[in-house]
Amino acid sequence: MQSVKDLNAKILEITTLIQEKYPELSKYLSEMPDTIPVEKNPEMDSEHLQKYYNSLDQLLKKYILEHPKKKPLL
Repeated sequence: MQSVKDLNAKILEITTLIQEKYPELSKYLSEMPDTIPVEKNPEMDSEHLQKYYNSLDQLLKKYILEHPKKKPLL
């Protein structure tokens, strides 16, 4: 399992990529179920961060597959 620091870096990287190259996906970032904690004071451990990263990664990959002719903005 990756460290919390590594996962936070990966999450920042993929989030930045989405915001810069695929801004049309930015609206979904705040709506992702993994970002809405059910607990009052949730603890963000590596397991939760890994699930969140995986959901971001899946969102991006699915979008790219469904829009193959869409080129990222440079």
